[in-house]
Amino acid sequence: MAVDWDNLNGNLDSILEDAANKTDAELGEKISSVTKLTQQEIKTMCPEPGDAKKLLELIQIVNSAESKNSKINQIVTNSEKFGKMIIAILSKVI
Repeated sequence: MAVDWDNLNGNLDSILEDAANKTDAELGEKISSVTKLTQQEIKTMCPEPGDAKKLLELIQIVNSAESKNSKINQIVTNSEKFGKMIIAILSKVI
């Protein structure tokens, strides 16, 4: 039996996108439970697959027991990754 690779790849992309969206939804619920943000605010701030994970990473840095300078250095080192999240968070405050 021949494998229809085009169909398989098309389905795989859809499956991966669905999985990423479900993961972000679950992360959004967890983030909502430990922050003042609602699930809807998180969903608005994290529209792309993987955004919720980046937000969670940023929250973990900020909540870590490390020094303020260490936290700043980690955020600066990952500024391209966290830039969108920082803008989304500040947009909520302003």
